[in-house]
Amino acid sequence: MSLLEDEKKAEERAKSVHNERTKLTASYVNTVAGGVFTVGGLTPIFAVLYTNATSGVPTWAVILISLVCWIVSAALHYRARVYLGELK
Repeated sequence: MSLLEDEKKAEERAKSVHNERTKLTASYVNTVAGGVFTVGGLTPIFAVLYTNATSGVPTWAVILISLVCWIVSAALHYRARVYLGELK
């Protein structure tokens, strides 16, 4: 093989590695976003709706915490999309 062919293969491999790392990072961030949404956004609301124990936490606080978690989840999901925009 010529030096030019070796350089092209090395460049293609580096590009492929970059893309896979970018997809892995985006997948991880999106998974965290899903976890934040589920644990912080939905679980407290269902806990208040379907249990009798309020554990002294006011309903408005539960709703506020859920809204904050929804916003954080959406921001993380958006960031994952930005990572995918960096594919070569």
